[in-house]
Amino acid sequence: MGDKVRSEELKRLALDCGFELAGIAAAERLPEAAWYAEWVRRGMAGDMCYLTDHRASLRADPRALLPSARSILCVGKLYHGPEPYSTQFDAPERAWISRYAWGQNYHGLIRRGLRRVVQRLQSAIGRPFQWKICVDTAPLLERAYARRAGLGWIGRNTCLIREGAGSWFFLGELLLSLELEPDRQPPDRCGTCMRCIEACPTQAIVPTGRAEPAWALDARRCISYLTIELRNETPPQQRAGIGRHVFGCDICQEVCPWNGEAPATLEPAFAARVFAPPLEQLAALTEQEFNAMFRGTPVLRSGYAGFLRNVAVAMGNSGLERFRPALERLASHPDPLVGPHAEWALARLSPR
Repeated sequence: MGDKVRSEELKRLALDCGFELAGIAAAERLPEAAWYAEWVRRGMAGDMCYLTDHRASLRADPRALLPSARSILCVGKLYHGPEPYSTQFDAPERAWISRYAWGQNYHGLIRRGLRRVVQRLQSAIGRPFQWKICVDTAPLLERAYARRAGLGWIGRNTCLIREGAGSWFFLGELLLSLELEPDRQPPDRCGTCMRCIEACPTQAIVPTGRAEPAWALDARRCISYLTIELRNETPPQQRAGIGRHVFGCDICQEVCPWNGEAPATLEPAFAARVFAPPLEQLAALTEQEFNAMFRGTPVLRSGYAGFLRNVAVAMGNSGLERFRPALERLASHPDPLVGPHAEWALARLSPR
């Protein structure tokens, strides 16, 4: 690359390091920061304090993370697999785990890929520069910058969508003190389609009353939030909509026409370890068995008690009498989060 960095060369380098998408955005404050603040004020973040505490204000400007930042390399890593969607899988006795959590936790993999980018960039330009790697745990409006970097548009389901490739991508960012030519954001291609909004079982995609964004995700209604981030009782009015989901939900992506022919990843780390496991097996797991079964995957984030809570709700939603013995055992579980949900589920089973 020489002393002068070219955006196209850096993007090719990122692709060589294992990413399927790469683009450049300017490291500047975006209008989306104001909407994010409003989203927080409306309470749509639920109990996710890491989105609403002192870190919320840091999301307004990437230079809060790297004061010298002038450009952002945005990357996407495909995780879609060949397995059927939950909307195509009719097996009420089996649990559904969100596709992103089937394999290895993605944070470390994306971080390692971006470190390779940094190392090769350092060798290529031969002069010092400052940098910072971000994955989704960093306080950065990553979808907004990915959009500015040309990786895709933000759909009504709030996911980043890439024409011809869909939305099954993990995102990562590399903040750089280097001046790079930014890419252009693509046009919104959702058109008049409302499939994601209509398909959501808990009506979590809500109108904002604004021109842009016209739709937002109310986390308090979202199955992913209810089964992963919520640490307390699942609201009774939301339980039926959760269906057989025990960790996350993919419905708003599965029904998206742009995912109709989404490519499958070649990354072995994202191969499914456990696909749609039997609910009875999950209900019988000890805490040690739970940790062993899902070690190294995002599923551990729900915690053991939270996971059993979700399993109980899924069993109740199945209506299958065969789950009665398992639910009776869960009803006497020592953790106070589990028992009441198992009792609710027992009341939903078919009569003896």
